Order: sequence, then structure tokens, then C-alpha cells
Amino acid sequence: MVREYNRSVKPGFILAGILLLGAAALTGQAPSPEQKHLESGSAHLDRGEVEPAVQEFKAAVALNPQNAAAHMLLGRAYVAQRSIGMIAEAKAEFQQALDLDPTLLWARFYLARIYLDMGRTDKAKGELEKGLAAKPGVPHFLSLLGEAERKLGNYAASLDLHAQALAADPAMNTAHYYAALTYMDLKKDDDAISELERSIDSRFVAPEMYLTLGSLYTKRRRFTEAESVCKKAIALDPSRAEGYLNLGQLYSVQGASDKALAALHVALEGRVFPTSPYYQTLQADVFFETGRAHQAKHAKAEAIQAFERSLDYDSNRAETHQRLSELYQAQGDPRRASEHRAAAAKVKAGPAAQ
Repeated sequence: MVREYNRSVKPGFILAGILLLGAAALTGQAPSPEQKHLESGSAHLDRGEVEPAVQEFKAAVALNPQNAAAHMLLGRAYVAQRSIGMIAEAKAEFQQALDLDPTLLWARFYLARIYLDMGRTDKAKGELEKGLAAKPGVPHFLSLLGEAERKLGNYAASLDLHAQALAADPAMNTAHYYAALTYMDLKKDDDAISELERSIDSRFVAPEMYLTLGSLYTKRRRFTEAESVCKKAIALDPSRAEGYLNLGQLYSVQGASDKALAALHVALEGRVFPTSPYYQTLQADVFFETGRAHQAKHAKAEAIQAFERSLDYDSNRAETHQRLSELYQAQGDPRRASEHRAAAAKVKAGPAAQ
């Protein structure tokens, strides 16, 4: 499973952009208390110190609720908390920033990013087109618009926009990453691998880039390279389950079931996942892979338990139902075997049959 890259602007943008927040920085005047909070918060955010940044930006907003850039930076800090619960707060701050100053380009970019993550692709596209109308040729806007077009199924437009973004900024690795996702949708894996290999040739690499490349290497049975990039993704962010899931899938394909189970155990161990479709799917994937590894070891009871847990998170999985049908049949439980066989057929038949 691929999780889409969500860190589209390089960290240095925040501190560089602080010059736009007030006249003091340009005139040599002593910074106001409000300005000090913004500068301090930006420095914290660039260092990855999210909670202190939130507090500094909140203090700046309290001093001047009409400061559009302060609202934008507070929204950016909320996004950096990586909490599903804070997305609505971030969205509200970006919208407030634009209500106060419709020319604030990066507030529009981040609002579009949120709309894209929420699945409101048309809204994201609208915001990005407004930004490009005001300031044509901004590569981050071009590439994110390309990703919106991909989600809308407009693949030629998507690839053209990524090409424009790279023409404007050849070092922009996110454009390579998004182009790779487009090629994957088009079933052009060679082109996708090429784009992903370019995306990781950068100082600004996200785990998703490594994991997506690892999944394609696994598909091509380039196992050594797949393991290497999976481990690099885990090293970048050990707190995330996706790297361990990909590693478990890689080991399962190679028949190394014990190594797969060890990696999959770490994927879930001690983690509390937000309630969202993405994390429901993630947990269903982990339990499915766990069941598959147990099944390969002929541990039928453990496999049944894992596959049933997978269905708790996503019941519309034909392969999971099919495997359970086979396992229950082997266990001498024809009733349950029949139930799962029928459920698998129903999923394969599609929504009309349900």
C-alpha cells in the first residue's frame, strides 16, 4: 500500500518567508512582540520542534488576530503535528489567512493540500488554479495540480504539469514522486521506477518515496534493493507502521515467514491508530500479511485469527474471504467455509450484487 507524500515544501521555506510578515525586518526597526513570536515559531518549526512552534504562533495570533501570515503559520504547525484531529484546525487557519489576505499564496497551497488529503480533489484543483492565476509557473503549485489531475484520472495533464514543474525547478523531487504515481496508475512500472529513483536523489526524501520504490522493486523481484530502501524508510521515521508492513510483505514474497512475522509484529506493537479509512486499510493489510505468513508456516489457527482480524477492518476483501474459506474447510468447518466462499463471490461480483 502506498501512502502519498505529504511534505511538499522544503523546511527552509518557513523561516525564509518570515520576511513577509512585517515591515520591521525590512526597515531595521526593533521587532515587535508579535514579530518575535513569529520568528521564534518559524525557527522551532524548521527544526521540527512542533509543539513550541504552535505555542509561539498562537501567541502571535492572540496579539494580532488580523495577521494573515500568523494564521497561515499556525495552520502549518497544526499540519506538522501529523494528527488527524488537527486537520480541521489547520484548514480553519488557512481559510482565515486567505479571508484576511487572498494574495497569501502559501496559505492557498496548504489549503489545497488538505483538500487533496480529504479526497476533495475538485476543491484542491480550484485552489491551485487560483494560485497559478495569481502567480503563474510556481513549481509546487504545478506539481500538486498534477497530482490532483492524476486523482481525477487526467493522466496526460498530470504528466504535463509535472514536466512543467521540473522545468521550473529541476531539483524538485516531489514532482518526480507524483509523476511516478501517475505512471503506476498507467501500469508503466519501468517509468515509475525511473521517476522514483530520481526522487530519492535528494536531501529532501520522505519515507513514502522509499516505500513506493521498494514495492516496485519487490514486484520486479529485486529483493536486495527492495530491502535496502524499506530499511531507509524505517530509519527516516521508525514511528510509522508502513515501513514494517512493506518489509513484512517483502519477506513473505521470499518465503521468509518468520522474518515477515517479526516485521509485522513491530508494525502494530504499541501503536494507537487514528480512526480513518487510511488507517483502517493499513491495519487490514498488516493482519492480512500476518495471516499469509502463518498460513505459509501451516499454522492454521493463527492464520484464521489474523485473517478474521483483517476483515474486522475491511470486510470487502475477496482474497481474505477465500483464504478463510480454505482454512475453515481444512479445519473441518464446512459452514464457515461456505460463508466465506459466498462472501468472496459477493465481493468479486461488485457493488451491484451487494
